[in-house]
Amino acid sequence: MKEKQRLEDTKELTLKFEFNPKDGIDNPALSLAEDSDTEDAGKPRFYLLTKGDGESFGFCLREEVGYKGHIIRQVACGGMAQRRGLQDGDRILEVNGEYVDNMEHFRVAQKIKASGNQVAVTVLDGNAYEVAKALDKNLAELLPGHTRPRLCHVVKDKSGFGFRVSAPEGVKGTFRLSVTSNGPADKAGVPSDSWLLELNGASVRNYTYALLTRKLKQSGSKVTLLVIDAKSEEFYRLQGVRVIAAMADAATLPFKARKLHMVKGPDGYGFLLKEERGSSGRMGQFLCEMDTGLPADRAGMRDGDRLLAVNGEGVEGLCHQEVVDMIRASGNQVTLLVIDPDGDKFYSSMGLSPLLFCEDGHPSSGTHTASGSHPSMPQRNGTPIGTPRLCHLDMGLEGYGFQLQTITDKPGVFITQVARGSVGKGVGLKEGDVVIEVNGSNVEQESYKEVLGRIKESSQQLTLLGVEQEVLRSYREMGLAITAVVPEG
Repeated sequence: MKEKQRLEDTKELTLKFEFNPKDGIDNPALSLAEDSDTEDAGKPRFYLLTKGDGESFGFCLREEVGYKGHIIRQVACGGMAQRRGLQDGDRILEVNGEYVDNMEHFRVAQKIKASGNQVAVTVLDGNAYEVAKALDKNLAELLPGHTRPRLCHVVKDKSGFGFRVSAPEGVKGTFRLSVTSNGPADKAGVPSDSWLLELNGASVRNYTYALLTRKLKQSGSKVTLLVIDAKSEEFYRLQGVRVIAAMADAATLPFKARKLHMVKGPDGYGFLLKEERGSSGRMGQFLCEMDTGLPADRAGMRDGDRLLAVNGEGVEGLCHQEVVDMIRASGNQVTLLVIDPDGDKFYSSMGLSPLLFCEDGHPSSGTHTASGSHPSMPQRNGTPIGTPRLCHLDMGLEGYGFQLQTITDKPGVFITQVARGSVGKGVGLKEGDVVIEVNGSNVEQESYKEVLGRIKESSQQLTLLGVEQEVLRSYREMGLAITAVVPEG
């Protein structure tokens, strides 16, 4: 660990986006921040960001101590984010058309990561956001009325697909669908009189009517359509934002991820995890060889399921050992998010991540909770507010694998930059966790140097009691103390 030279009132998450030199300004409705009209400063702004493989979007996404919202920081000069018009301090309200202001920060970061090389974001100027929050306004009401596009998978029956296509003569890419009541398209969720944007993952912007008809015939018995209603199509067009499949409502798709919760038995979980090349050509983690009657089998695991997330944390792009370490760090129980081979093949063919369309809820901490097997958890309106986590660390060759940060001239520290594959990551430490105790001593009112000193005195073993910002805020609002044993609520 080392102290940062420049201490800020922030916590930096792992999501970092940088300059993309290939992508120019192709959104005529948007301008650079310094050219924006002041009268629009209090209105939401809409952007579609595009990057290449291995590149980034040109900003950092942060959650900051003492501030609310998902905050855009470190907008790279000349980068994609700046060229589209994003500004330092903007708050993200929507990701791919989904409202995220009241969503946990890790999930917002995951949604952006899962979006791949294109992501649509809606942001609000930082000052306007703070004013709205101070006035207790519902920020969702600031967003203009529009609906998300729909991704629909249609299976042909004896009568066909159940929709007809109309198009102006001689005009490319303008196709309206008329849907037969109770036909395959209607059952698949295709709205009547909607505009067709994509067919089987390919844009139809440059299709003639004849080409579209030929593509439909070549599709066989199944087609996947990206469609949008006329009002919403006009809204996005006026904003200069091209609609993409990542923005879609996919509720009617037949391919769903499944959540498997397992408690380890005397013979383990009863499955094998393998790293293999999947339908997309990329390496992934696959589940197989389930033992009959053991926890994996009882939870509904299927041979060939691809693993998407462990305790709510996505594993796409991680190596085999990192995923194994995440499962081991869960202790005697774990929650896995998986998708079967058919679903994996479908999303791969569409160039989409299944995580885009998953609501995986709250992640497990990956450690024992500070309450151990305590049956009671503090609640607000019947909903658990979470627990502190007691983490035991044995120093590795590169230390504990995390850094501390503090707010200038104020007591208290929080964790930042937990290194992937480190001891800290293995026991479940997360960026932004506030440190409550070090080796059993409360450090909430101690300075950065005092806390650092206690950690250095630990030699090769360290015990930290940590808690997430929102959970800590809830405890304080309810007048509850954060201790290694959760008090009765």
